[in-house]
Amino acid sequence: MSQTYEFYAERVREATAAADAATLDNVRDRALRSAATWSTLADQARAVTEQRVKTEREKAALRAEEARLAAEA
Repeated sequence: MSQTYEFYAERVREATAAADAATLDNVRDRALRSAATWSTLADQARAVTEQRVKTEREKAALRAEEARLAAEA
């Protein structure tokens, strides 16, 4: 299942809020670790999306060039 950046970013906000509300150190630490993990996942999701867009743009340019060359032939 592919998750979006927005999904992961929301989990970061939830974990951060839980850490802020925690009264016990171990609960706060757990929430902060969770927020850090979700943040890493959000960064990865954003990078994957950006790479996907870049790849599609390159493929579209290649298809356009191939179509142009075919039209000239």
